[in-house]
Amino acid sequence: MLKTTVFEELKRAMKEKDVLAKGVLTLLKAALDNAEKEKGSSLAPEEEIAIVNREVKQTNQALEGAQKANRDDLIEKEEAKLVLLKSFLPKQLSEEEIATILTEAGIVKGMNMGDAMKIAKPLLTGKADGSIMSKVVKSLI
Repeated sequence: MLKTTVFEELKRAMKEKDVLAKGVLTLLKAALDNAEKEKGSSLAPEEEIAIVNREVKQTNQALEGAQKANRDDLIEKEEAKLVLLKSFLPKQLSEEEIATILTEAGIVKGMNMGDAMKIAKPLLTGKADGSIMSKVVKSLI
C-alpha cells in the first residue's frame, strides 16, 4: 500500500530532520487519510495514484507561479517537491508506448475523442500524464 510507504518515508524524513520531505509527506499522508475516511474503506491503488497525481498537479501549478514571479528560491523548493512526489508514481510511459497500447485497445482514425478517452483513461491512469495521453489520442484519431 502506498500509504504505508509514505508513512515509512515520513518517519525517515523526521529522523533525518529533512524539513522539505517531512512537509511534503505530511501533506500527502493527510490527503490519503482524508480520502480513505471519505470513502469509508481502504483506497484502491488507482485511487492512491490519483491522489499523488493531484498533488503533483498542484505542485506543478505552484512551480509555474514561482517561475512567472522569478522566485528562484521557490522554484528550487517546488522542483524538489515534484521529484519526491513523482517517486511514489509508477514509471511513466513514453508517447510511443502509449500509442502502442491505445492502438491495441482499438482506438482508430475517425473515432470520437470522447469514446477514445473512455478507452484510454482506464488503461493509462497513473501510467501517463493526462496531457500527454490526450496528445497521443488526438494523433491517433
